[in-house]
Amino acid sequence: YKYQCRCRSGYEGNPYLPGGCQDIDECRTIYGVCGKNKCVNVAGSFRCEKTWPAILGGTLSSGLFLIAVGTWWVCKVNKKQKAAKQKRKFFKRNGGLLLEQQMFSLHGNVNKTKLLSSNDLEKATDRFNASRILGQGGQGTVYKGMLEDGMIVAVKKSKALKEENLEEFINEIILLSQINHRNVVGILGCCLETEVPILVYEFIPNRSLFDHIQNPSEDFPMTWKVRLCIACEVADALSYLHSAASVPIYHRDVKSTNILLDEKHRAKVSDFGISRSVAIDDTHLTTVVQGTVGYVDPEYLQSSHFTGKSDVYSFGVVLIELLTGGKPVSILRPQEVRMLGAYFLEAMRNDRLHEIIDARIKEECDQEEVLAVAKLARRCLSLNSEHRPTMRDVFIELDRLQSKKQGAQNQAENCEEHTHIQIAIPESMSLSYYSPYTVVENSSFSPDSKPFMIHKTL
Repeated sequence: YKYQCRCRSGYEGNPYLPGGCQDIDECRTIYGVCGKNKCVNVAGSFRCEKTWPAILGGTLSSGLFLIAVGTWWVCKVNKKQKAAKQKRKFFKRNGGLLLEQQMFSLHGNVNKTKLLSSNDLEKATDRFNASRILGQGGQGTVYKGMLEDGMIVAVKKSKALKEENLEEFINEIILLSQINHRNVVGILGCCLETEVPILVYEFIPNRSLFDHIQNPSEDFPMTWKVRLCIACEVADALSYLHSAASVPIYHRDVKSTNILLDEKHRAKVSDFGISRSVAIDDTHLTTVVQGTVGYVDPEYLQSSHFTGKSDVYSFGVVLIELLTGGKPVSILRPQEVRMLGAYFLEAMRNDRLHEIIDARIKEECDQEEVLAVAKLARRCLSLNSEHRPTMRDVFIELDRLQSKKQGAQNQAENCEEHTHIQIAIPESMSLSYYSPYTVVENSSFSPDSKPFMIHKTL
C-alpha cells in the first residue's frame, strides 16, 4: 500500500521530516481576517479579540437600536393615548355623557340603541371604503357595513354638525330610538367618538321609491295597487311621527329618494338628518331654509316657518310622482311647469288629469281611485297651509281607498262561492273603520270633516 502524509490544518511544511510542519500565522497571511478586531495567532489556528473601539462600536450600535425601538414604542403608546384622549374628548363634546344618562333613565323605553366605538364602525365598513358607499347627499355619506354579530347595517357619516346643535342632536337620537313603526327606518346605534357623530340604521336592501318609479324592473312591477299601498304606508308613518309619537317629529325632507323599500317591498321612511322634534305649538322657526327643490313648501320658503303642513306639501309631491311617474323637477317641461307640483295643478285646472297619468298604470288602475288620490294631492299642495289636510287625515283617506279596494276584491271572490246577502244598516248606526294600526269610529266620512277619534288596537 502507498501512504501519503500531510500537515494538519493550520500547519504547513514537509510532513516527512521531523519538525517539518510549521504553524501558519493567519494574522499575517490572511488580510483583515478579524476585521476591526485584534488577531491573535495560536498553534494551528488564530483568534480574534475585541478592541475597545470595536467593543464601543458594538455597544453603541446595540444601544442605538434599542433607543430606536424604545422611541418607536413610546411614540406608538403616546399616539394611542392621544387617540384615546381625543375619542374621550369627542365623546364628551358630542354629548355622550348626556346620551348615556338619558339612555339609563329611559331604560326599557329605548329600542336597542347601542353606543358603538369608532373601531367597530371602521371594521364594519372596511375603514369607510369607497366601495361600501350606498349613497351621498348634502347631509353626508351612507356606507354599507356589517357588525361583529353579522348584522348588515347602514352607517351614516355626517359632514358637519354645529356645536350649538349637539344637545338637540342627542335629544333626537333618544327620540328616534323610541320610534317603533314598521314603516320608519329604525336607528340601531351611534358613535360619538369621532369629530362628527355617526349614526347606524337598519339596512334596507331594495332601492328607493324614486328608483322604482324611474327605473322599473320586471321583478317588481309598480302597479296601481302597489303604488296606493306605498302611499298609504308612507302616510301612516308620517302621521305617526306627527301625532302618535311622544313628541311630534317633522321630517322636513320628505321625498321619493328618502322612501326605501325593504325585502317585502314595504315602504320605509328614512333620512331624518334634518328632522326636528317640536313643541306642542306645532311650529318651528328656522334661519336657513332646508329641504329639496321640488318638494319644499312655498309658504315655508317665504316665512321660514315650518309646520306639519310643510311635510304634507312634500308628501303631496310624492303622491303626484306615484300618479304620473314624473320627476319632481324636469327641464323637459316648459319653464313655468318644470316643478312637478305646478305641472300637476295646471293639468287639474284644465281637466287634463288623464293626459298626465303614468302610462304604465293607465289601463289597469281604477279611475275613481286615481281621481280621489289626485284630489287629495291637490289639497296637499294648497298654497295656504291652513287649507291642507293633516297627515292623519291623509292617511285615513288613503287607507279608506285601499280598504275599499280590498273589500271589493274580497266581496267579488266571496260572490263566486256564496250567495250574496245584503244587510240594511240604519243611518243612525255608527260605522267602525279598521286599519292595520287603528280603529276609527265616525258616522260618516268627508275629507273636510274633523279628525276622527283614533283608538290604538292591541
